[in-house]
Amino acid sequence: MERVIVVHVGCADCEAAARWASWEAARRGLPLQLRHDGTPPASEETELVVACARDVDDLSRSPCPCVLVPERAGEPVAAETVLGVDARDPAAEAVAFAFDTARRWGARLRAVHAWRLPADAAELRFGIPEDDRATWEDHEVHLLSGVLRPWREKYPEVDVLEDVRLLSPVQALVRQSANAGLVVVGRSARAASSAVARGLVARSRCPVALVSRASPGSHVRAPRPGRRNAQRDRTQVDPSGGQVVGGPPVDVPGARFVVGKYGGVRMSDLGQGCAP
Repeated sequence: MERVIVVHVGCADCEAAARWASWEAARRGLPLQLRHDGTPPASEETELVVACARDVDDLSRSPCPCVLVPERAGEPVAAETVLGVDARDPAAEAVAFAFDTARRWGARLRAVHAWRLPADAAELRFGIPEDDRATWEDHEVHLLSGVLRPWREKYPEVDVLEDVRLLSPVQALVRQSANAGLVVVGRSARAASSAVARGLVARSRCPVALVSRASPGSHVRAPRPGRRNAQRDRTQVDPSGGQVVGGPPVDVPGARFVVGKYGGVRMSDLGQGCAP
C-alpha cells in the first residue's frame, strides 16, 4: 500500500500548509492528497497530515503525526529540529519522529526539557541557595541525557544539542521556534497536555508536529542502550547558554546553565504525548 501525505483543508485555507506539505512530500518521495473539512484526515495509508495551525482542533483525534503550519510561515527550510521532551516521562513516538526528521533533513536536533523548582522553594525565607539550584539543574540534565542516550546510539549521524530550561514548556519551545524548521511534541487526551499544545501551535514561529502517544502494545519503544561511543560521550558546553552537547553533564567553571536565570515549570505537561 503506497504511503501518502495528506493536506487537510479545514476552516482555514492555508497556502503555507500546502506549500510545506508539497516540500516535505518531495523530500520523502511521496504523493499528496487533498482532503476537505468533514472528510477523515487520516487513513491506513496516511504517513503525515499537514494543515493550517488554525485547524488544530480538527486533528485532535488523528492517529498519525500532524504538522500544523502557521499562516505567516516563510518558505520551508530544513533547519534545526526542536523536540519538546519530558525527561521524566518521554513519549517515544515523538522522540522517534524528531530523530527521524533530523536524519532526513541532515539538520541538528535540539532536545528541550523544561522544568520547575520544587514547590516548597518559594517558602525559603532568604531565597534559593545557589548550590541547591545548581544541584537541581544538574539532576534535570542527567535525566535528559539518560533519556536521549539510546536514541543517540540508534541515530549516530544526528547531531544532538541537549537544552534544559527553567521555563514553562510553551515559553521554552516558542523561543526556539524562531530559528527552527520544525518543533516536535507528543500529545495525549489529557486536558493540561491539550492546553499546552494549543498554546504552542498558536505562538510558534515555525510548523509544529503533534505526534500521538500510542496505546499500550505499540511497536514504538525507546531503543535499548548499547555500549557507549566514547567520542559521543564527551561533554561539550554551548558557550551561548551552557547547554550540554552529548554525554553526562559536568560542572564547567564559567558555564553554568542559563536555566538559573528564569522562572517556570518543567516539561511534564508535554511528556504524555506533550499535548492534545
